[in-house]
Amino acid sequence: MKKVFFASLFVVLVSAGCSEYNKVLKSSDIQYKYDKGVEYFDDDKFFNALPIFEELIGLTRGTQMAEKVYYYHAQTNYFVRDYYLANYYLTNFTKTFSYSPLAEECQFLAAMCSYKLSPVYSLDQTDTKVAINEMQLFLDTYPSTSLRDSCNKMVMELNAKLERKSYEVAQLYEKTAYYNSAVIALEDAIVDYPTSPYREDMFFLMVRASFKYAEKSIDEVKVERYNECMEHYYKFVASYPKSDFLKSAETYFEASREEIERLNEKL
Repeated sequence: MKKVFFASLFVVLVSAGCSEYNKVLKSSDIQYKYDKGVEYFDDDKFFNALPIFEELIGLTRGTQMAEKVYYYHAQTNYFVRDYYLANYYLTNFTKTFSYSPLAEECQFLAAMCSYKLSPVYSLDQTDTKVAINEMQLFLDTYPSTSLRDSCNKMVMELNAKLERKSYEVAQLYEKTAYYNSAVIALEDAIVDYPTSPYREDMFFLMVRASFKYAEKSIDEVKVERYNECMEHYYKFVASYPKSDFLKSAETYFEASREEIERLNEKL
């Protein structure tokens, strides 16, 4: 009997809640709809609040309520985790209401949307690059923000993904015998990420990939390409004289030198 009673009570309460919500949606009282939308928002009922604020945007355009309605609408999209739409509306808020005291929060959350959209390092990193740019724009716009440390920490995390992605792409080029592409990718990565934890590995991979590239080349260009391998070796040794990869790198260096001597003797 108790189970039947509580089940019936639950149905009544849900029905009552739906009835109240339908009343809000159908109401033509803008202030009432706004107050209920804020109430739902404050109670974390974001899916209830969203349709209300979507309707109010059109109804309050050009009025004093417009700023707060747009703010809640953008925020609600963020909290229902529709990050693409939230980024769009939050960014629009900062442009439309650039002097609003809420603009700083909205610009930060717009950048947070892109941060949350940033995928694991193995996937396409377009959203990661967008997030870094938006975080930097936020810091440039609000240099005294209390969120500076949090932003810098997230930018470091996002950059780490790009570093890992660059390193993995270069490795893949080498594994699939695209040796010249591997060298170019490694050179770019070393310039772009001078403090990368993969930097030592990348210097060594340049030596190995450039040797293999020379090895697979036609005789007419082999001397030039073996010389390039030796140049990469010199750079590697200068940067990491005590590297664990040093002996392996020396092997490629000596093999390059011997091949250059052999090829020159044929001329």
